[in-house]
Amino acid sequence: MRILVISDTHGNFPLAFKACDKAEPFDVLIHLGDGGDDVGLLENVLGSSVIHVAGNCDIGSVSPRELLWECEGKKLLLVHGDAYAVKNGLVRLEKRAGELGADAVLFGHTHRATVTTLSGILAVNPGTLMRASQHTTFATLEITPQGISAELFDIL
Repeated sequence: MRILVISDTHGNFPLAFKACDKAEPFDVLIHLGDGGDDVGLLENVLGSSVIHVAGNCDIGSVSPRELLWECEGKKLLLVHGDAYAVKNGLVRLEKRAGELGADAVLFGHTHRATVTTLSGILAVNPGTLMRASQHTTFATLEITPQGISAELFDIL
């Protein structure tokens, strides 16, 4: 299973579509918040659902703020990250992922792409696709019987 992960598009849906083109082929698209209106556009154009959570800038959204999604026998915790103060470190996020038995945690909010491991849990922040950002990135996940791996990509 190949998953495209984006976050913090902040209305820059053209770059989200560019990420989709660059990541092809992928099976599932995940959006980690701060671009709730972009999700609807992506769903309409792609003709498939986008798994998503709301971010702190998605005012009035009815989307969940946190989602534990199971895929290929793995549990992925999806959050925007602000509720876990990820700009001040990943301790709270690591604790929550551990409590839920997550194999991976996907988060945004910081606009900084990262792939790391927290107490054996893969942690991935795809970065941002925001117009004003000097560094725009997305991530892909591969889920196989051997486990989960992640890779970060720049969009120029």
